[in-house]
Amino acid sequence: MTLRRSAATVLAASAVLCATATTTVATTTTAVAAPSPTPVVPSGLYGEKDPTYDGVWRQSLALLAQDTVGVKPAAKAVNWLVGQQCDSGGFPSFRADAAEPCTSKTMVDSNATAAAVQALKALGGQDAAVKKGVSWLKSVQNQDGGWGYSPGGASDSNSTSIVIGALAATGEKPAEVKSQKDKSPYDALVTFSIPCDAKTGGGGAFAYQPDKSGKLAPNADATAAGVLGGLGQGLDAKGKKDGQKAAECEKGDKPGTLTPAQAAANGAAYLTGVLAKTGHLDTAPMPGAEDAKPQPDFGNTADAVVALAAQGGAEQAKKPLEWLEKNSAAWAKENGPAAYAQLVLAANATGTDPKSFGGADLVKALNATGPPPEAAETKADEEKDNNNDGGFGTWWIVAVIFVASVGAGILFSGRKKKNQQL
Repeated sequence: MTLRRSAATVLAASAVLCATATTTVATTTTAVAAPSPTPVVPSGLYGEKDPTYDGVWRQSLALLAQDTVGVKPAAKAVNWLVGQQCDSGGFPSFRADAAEPCTSKTMVDSNATAAAVQALKALGGQDAAVKKGVSWLKSVQNQDGGWGYSPGGASDSNSTSIVIGALAATGEKPAEVKSQKDKSPYDALVTFSIPCDAKTGGGGAFAYQPDKSGKLAPNADATAAGVLGGLGQGLDAKGKKDGQKAAECEKGDKPGTLTPAQAAANGAAYLTGVLAKTGHLDTAPMPGAEDAKPQPDFGNTADAVVALAAQGGAEQAKKPLEWLEKNSAAWAKENGPAAYAQLVLAANATGTDPKSFGGADLVKALNATGPPPEAAETKADEEKDNNNDGGFGTWWIVAVIFVASVGAGILFSGRKKKNQQL
């Protein structure tokens, strides 16, 4: 998976699986583990795959993407997301029985919470849930000003960035959200920016986290997130107007000395350089894979499109956008709502029509992965229908009704006068 919040989840899940496998082998060599039961996917949830690790995330992206194109989601889809929230205000990746209260064992996380807050704020009418979510995020802010995936975990650029997006979406000023040590989210974020003249390469990129020795390794996923975070933008960021100069890496004395906007520009410059050759980002092959070559990373490429458009305009994201339009259909179909949502958000950021994305209707495909929306047509669609209806649009109908009513009035008046004469 290439979604921003998935890395920590997958690693944690892998650790549990490895530990379980080791224990099983150590205790017995004959027993075979029973197959996992087929997951029950709630009717209000988008997607058909097991939601254990991404239920809230994919639902949030789906609803947010729908909102960007004027689609009103089904009420039960919104209610499902709201119902996932714990009393504390935090959201877990998924909880099967929302009727049961969250406990100390319920694993709430910053990524799911920040994504849900952004979606619910955009949809409107969920002020209580949004307020509780923001309060929880503030309560688990680290002393360096940032956030880790789980409460108390070391800050990372992805989590910090998506929380910045949630804060900005709800009217908060991220620079003023301070820890007890007077550190803001931006103070933490810029520490993950790699200096332009870094001897190890990757200048301008964001690292996910420093390694044990404090070194920063470039990470494309973290960079796309970091660019949006540095700009104070959320997942549904809109691109700047065209004509913006391509970003160039601006040197700093050391990590943490750049402003958030400068760090964002540096991140965009890094992404532009990486995307220059093929138009897409790559992901390393899974351990044990037969093909040892890096594979195209569709999700991170879509995130990079949003980041580049937000930093420098649609023209800056043209090459990776065109690559996605030509190559993403099979990936989106396989990965479902979150994938379709990422592509819709990429289209939204660049001013591209998501209903004609490389020949595909992303909106229709996204809507089909969950409960039918309350309203699937946007205002633009209605106007288009009116204009393309052979001249017989809404205004024509109104005019006909008006003329008919005037005619009826004249006829009625004439009959009244004639009766009076008689």
